Amino acid sequence: MTKPTSRSTTAITTKPYKPKPAEEAALTAYRARRAKRPSAHVKVTKTKTGSAIGPDHPDLAIGTITLMNAMGTASTDFMHGLLTQLSNAASQGREPDEAGINFMLSVVNGIGPRDEVEAMLASQMAAVHMATMTFARRLTHVETLPQQDSAERAFNKLARTFTTQVEALKRYRSDGHQTVRVERVTVEAGGQAIVGAVTAPTGGDGGRDGN
Repeated sequence: MTKPTSRSTTAITTKPYKPKPAEEAALTAYRARRAKRPSAHVKVTKTKTGSAIGPDHPDLAIGTITLMNAMGTASTDFMHGLLTQLSNAASQGREPDEAGINFMLSVVNGIGPRDEVEAMLASQMAAVHMATMTFARRLTHVETLPQQDSAERAFNKLARTFTTQVEALKRYRSDGHQTVRVERVTVEAGGQAIVGAVTAPTGGDGGRDGN
């Protein structure tokens, strides 16, 4: 009878990965972004009456506050209403699409709304973006010219709408004020006014002819 031979096993240890300088910089920038704008997530749970959408956080109160902060509001009514609208826009079937909702919520959170108006505009921007990408996909899978024309028109309209929304957000955040700064105004004798940064010619005669 052959006795089993014992084999010595040597544990293979690997050194922890040392990030490169560019990777260290990326990690630092990532931590700064997370600290400035904490992420907010929701989860969809099944209930006897259907599906419920709530904060994905071990503490319900803190999770709710995180969601409200992501929407720039202190109103739970506004938070629940906007979550319902985001769910309707992100879900294609009858059941809420948790991944789709969280994507739209991440867009809203990334824009960083300061109040309910900005949160609503950010939600519309997220919805327009999703529709734009849908028609971008359709445009690459067209089979006939009518399909191409239809998808192209919708894609162009949505893309222009998104640009308009970005401009509207900028105007709203600036309170509609425009600042005009004149650095320098120089008027030569018998000449025209020159506005901007002007460099005078060097030399004692001021650049004039000696005639």
